[in-house]
Amino acid sequence: MVKRFQSARQTQSSPPGREVQQLVDNAQIAREEGYPICQDIAHAVFFVELGQDIRIEGGALTDAINKGVAEACREGYPRYSIVADPLKRKDTGDISAVLTLQLVRGDRLRLSFLAKGAGCDNMSGFKMLTPADGVNGVKDFVLDTVRAASGKPCPPVVVGVGMGGTFDLCCMLAEKALFRGLGAGHPDPFYAQLETELLDEINRLGTGPKRLDGRTTTVAVHIETLPCHIASLPVAVNMNCHAHGHRSVVL
Repeated sequence: MVKRFQSARQTQSSPPGREVQQLVDNAQIAREEGYPICQDIAHAVFFVELGQDIRIEGGALTDAINKGVAEACREGYPRYSIVADPLKRKDTGDISAVLTLQLVRGDRLRLSFLAKGAGCDNMSGFKMLTPADGVNGVKDFVLDTVRAASGKPCPPVVVGVGMGGTFDLCCMLAEKALFRGLGAGHPDPFYAQLETELLDEINRLGTGPKRLDGRTTTVAVHIETLPCHIASLPVAVNMNCHAHGHRSVVL
């Protein structure tokens, strides 16, 4: 992300947009002082690929992940931003793990983590298009969602797009897309080209870093797809902010 900030600063046409340097400085301070680049990690999002030949012993995997999150939070000084109930709004004094588990072949466990705050998550969108809407309908929905978000998700953002599956799977795909390494295009040339087109069109919206105008509203667009019903074209958009941080380990 820092490399993208530095590159954006060189290409910004807007003087206010070149204030992206503040994001570079913030990242450097976070690295040197050992603090989070943003205090609002809110949800600790995990995608877990569990090899079917593995046996988990000594307790539940979900308990182990939640324990690890709790320990990391005590050491990392984040803001505790989770309420126990969506309407009663009582603070839990903790950060919860959001876990998606997928059973795969083999005897390895891949644990992928993404820090996700509310500013970007609140700007997510989902729409059940019809097949007749086609690629232009998908592009219009993605652009409308990012345009409406404006500066609220703390741009420059990473835009995850999910297409296909069912209502719930489509939203999961959009978030999973955020875990892909920046600059790693979709393996299908058709979708890789669509990612490039969306990246260019989003950056022409003019929102810019920190909503200061310019051509760096997003640093990457990642698309993930699944098969879907012949009568459906579900599309979801999920963004992550400029503090986009994720990591994967294989055990």
